[in-house]
Amino acid sequence: MKSSDEKKNLYDLVSRVNHWALALLIVGMLVFGFYVFEFVPRGPGKGALIGLHKSIGFVILVLGIWRVGWRLAQGFKRDTGTSPLWQHRVARAAHVLLLAGVIIMPLSGITGAYFSGRVTSVFGLFSLPVGEKTESLAEIAYGAHVIAAYSISFVLILHVAGALKHHFIDRDATLKRMLGKS
Repeated sequence: MKSSDEKKNLYDLVSRVNHWALALLIVGMLVFGFYVFEFVPRGPGKGALIGLHKSIGFVILVLGIWRVGWRLAQGFKRDTGTSPLWQHRVARAAHVLLLAGVIIMPLSGITGAYFSGRVTSVFGLFSLPVGEKTESLAEIAYGAHVIAAYSISFVLILHVAGALKHHFIDRDATLKRMLGKS
């Protein structure tokens, strides 16, 4: 039976669904983005894949805004482990960076498309506004998008490693509470 303190420190269903849905989308988009932009040759096939990347990116932005708003409303849970203070601070910084990343990553891509004069169609349902072509601003936005992709990849690896460390080495409830267990 869970004590009331254990129940208070579990993440609610909305937080868990937000976390896991965005985790899958972000990891999938990072892999997909690296594949499309690094390995797919130029041509209509690549253009279609980029269009899909943009559509999913827009969905991630909407879900990311919801996730960040929900997290701000709910606050951060207290740490469950007995790790040193520096590890708690690194974990908190990683969480903040990941929350910022779910906004910055898609927003920088959309901004790059806007200033490159390219249409961003969202699954053919509607299109986002297109700005006047301004190559310097498009390059800055796309540069931020690439930096964000590598940064989020690094922080995600750190986040997963930390969760696994808590689960297998520290044997505390850090990972379990995001799974809805204590």
